[in-house]
Amino acid sequence: MLTDPLFSWVAVLISLVLLAGYEVRVYLVGKSSPERIARSANARVRLHWAAALSAQPGFEIVAVQALRNSLMSSTISASTAALAVMGTVSMAGSSLAGKLALGTPVELLHTSLQAVLVLTLFASYVCSAMAMRHYGHASFIMSLPFASPERASFTPAAAKHVHRAGLLYSWGLRLFLMAAPVAVGIVHPLAMPVMTVLLLIALRFFDQPADLDIE
Repeated sequence: MLTDPLFSWVAVLISLVLLAGYEVRVYLVGKSSPERIARSANARVRLHWAAALSAQPGFEIVAVQALRNSLMSSTISASTAALAVMGTVSMAGSSLAGKLALGTPVELLHTSLQAVLVLTLFASYVCSAMAMRHYGHASFIMSLPFASPERASFTPAAAKHVHRAGLLYSWGLRLFLMAAPVAVGIVHPLAMPVMTVLLLIALRFFDQPADLDIE
C-alpha cells in the first residue's frame, strides 16, 4: 500500500510534469504559430517598435521614456523577487543542508521544496535583473541623435536588446508565479497539483495574445 510520503512525492512530480509540459507546448506553438502565443507575438511587436522609432527623427525622448517605464517594471519585479528570496532563506536556510542529508522522507520532500522555492525566486530575480540590463543598453542606443552614424550602426543591437529584455521580463514574472504551487506544496504536498492546475489556467489567459479584431 502506498504511504503518505510516496503520495506526496507523486503529487510533486505530477505538478512538475504539468508545468514542464505546458511550457514545452507553449514553446512549440510559439515557434510554429507566433501569433497564437502572447510571448511570441509581443516579441515581434517590440522588434517592430524599435525599428519604427529608429527610422523617425525626433522620437528619441519617446523611445527612452517607453524603455524607462519597462525598466521600472523590471526593477519592481526584481526587487520583489529579491525580498522573497531573502525572506525564504532567512526562514528555512539554516536547516536546509542538515535536513537534506539526515531528514526523513517527509522532511526531505519538505526541505527539497523549500530549496526549489528559493531557486525559483532567485531565477525570477536574475531574469528581471537581466531585463533591466538590456533595457538600459537599449536606452543608450535609442537616445543617440538620429543623424549620427553610430545610431544607424547600433540600431540592430537596440532591437535585440529590447527583444531579449522583453523575454527575460516575461520569464521573471512567470517564474515568480510558478513559486505559488511550490509554496503551497511546502504547506501540503497533496495540494500542489491543484494549485498547479489553477496556475496553468491563469497562464493560459496570460499567454493569449491581444485580440486585434476590434470593431
